[in-house]
Amino acid sequence: MNSHTLVLGGARSGKSAYALGLANAYIKKDTESGVSKGLYVATAQALDEEMRKRIEAHRLERGDGWETVEEPVEVPAVIRDRSGACPVILVDCLTLWVSNLLHASPDILDQKMDGLVHAVSASKAPVILVSNEVGLGLVPDTAIGRRFRDNAGRLHQALSRVCGSVFFVMAGLPLRLK
Repeated sequence: MNSHTLVLGGARSGKSAYALGLANAYIKKDTESGVSKGLYVATAQALDEEMRKRIEAHRLERGDGWETVEEPVEVPAVIRDRSGACPVILVDCLTLWVSNLLHASPDILDQKMDGLVHAVSASKAPVILVSNEVGLGLVPDTAIGRRFRDNAGRLHQALSRVCGSVFFVMAGLPLRLK
């Protein structure tokens, strides 16, 4: 079984904190070998002051054991380029990434999602992916909302096939699905 992990949950469910704990265990294990910084791939964009404050708070929460790459679109390329250079890659959050792609380049969304699945599969470093589970709510009332939900669901299914572990987090409690 591979060491890639998908962590799903609702908004503010504790999924990011849980994923960070999993990732920090890889960093701690690798500290003896001299390679101690994990790679955090942030897909959020600081488009307003409130989001800038959230991003900074998350950066401080992670601490010095992390190198942060802010990449709203080219996540597969970051994983491919950096997979041999760090003990773990943590990507947070895939639903923001899908949203970014829908707004930036909707015509290549399928290609980018396939690219992410392939990049994770080929990664030498463990990859931990965080995403919001969007299939538990109402059917969105707009076409773009339904397209977003459908693509996020398809991405989660494809990643769950290539990840050795899948967790669902609710109220800070992880449930192992795979």
